[in-house]
Amino acid sequence: MKHGYLIDMDGVLYRGSTLIPGADYFVEQLLERDIPFMFLTNNSQRTRRDMVAKLSRMGIRVEEKHIFTCAMATARFLAHQKPGGTAFVIGEGGLLAALHRNGYAVVDHKPDYVVIGEGRTFNLEQVEAAVNMIQDGAKLIATNMDPNCPTHNGIRPGCGAMVSMLETAIGVKAFSVGKPSPIMMRAARKELGLTTAETTMIGDTMETDIIGGVQLGFNTVLVLSGGTKKEDLKEYAFRPDVIVDSLAEYTQLLEENHWQSPCPSPGLLPQLVSVAG
Repeated sequence: MKHGYLIDMDGVLYRGSTLIPGADYFVEQLLERDIPFMFLTNNSQRTRRDMVAKLSRMGIRVEEKHIFTCAMATARFLAHQKPGGTAFVIGEGGLLAALHRNGYAVVDHKPDYVVIGEGRTFNLEQVEAAVNMIQDGAKLIATNMDPNCPTHNGIRPGCGAMVSMLETAIGVKAFSVGKPSPIMMRAARKELGLTTAETTMIGDTMETDIIGGVQLGFNTVLVLSGGTKKEDLKEYAFRPDVIVDSLAEYTQLLEENHWQSPCPSPGLLPQLVSVAG
């Protein structure tokens, strides 16, 4: 049966700048077997080229076509909603590049949209400007609503935390395009030429990767190498189809099943897969 993968990055392939063991071999197998896949990230700071370079330094060799960022999804969405529009941007290079590539001008006066991405440039002067623009009619767009971002020192406030400040200040809700939005996840599936039944979402976060996949009817694989622990699952009303410690363990499942199904029989590793039942 034809199938392909949408794969989260941080917590699945690597943590910070450190490769998670077995992730490189899994990707090598996808390439060798000509299995379609795309990496999905809610990081709007980096461009496709930046992400390819980062993966290459870790020994994962892929092309730009294998990367889909929330900045790209946001820019494509806005270009479809209002071609040739304008945006006031609080964000960094990946978001700016994606908007320009999709025909958007970045302005600081009377924009059509206020677009928020994550980054270290966020300050109160920008917040004040954004508030005034939204009150004047600009629409508030978030590249994602992740509350925090992992760093080598711990965590820092994410796009969602920054957006919450604006939402609270002016009493409006942002429209978010990144995971778990079906806008981003469905676009990636279509770009790979897959049907819903042929698509498997692999991620480490229940609130974004897994719930997004569940809501769209994808097969879902939770890896415990990132932000979710097995004991956390009791807090959720939904479950992934497969739960594994890492991509290395998922690769073992696939190899024992001769790569015939993205969700192998629970009999292969019952102590892991049974949690999802």
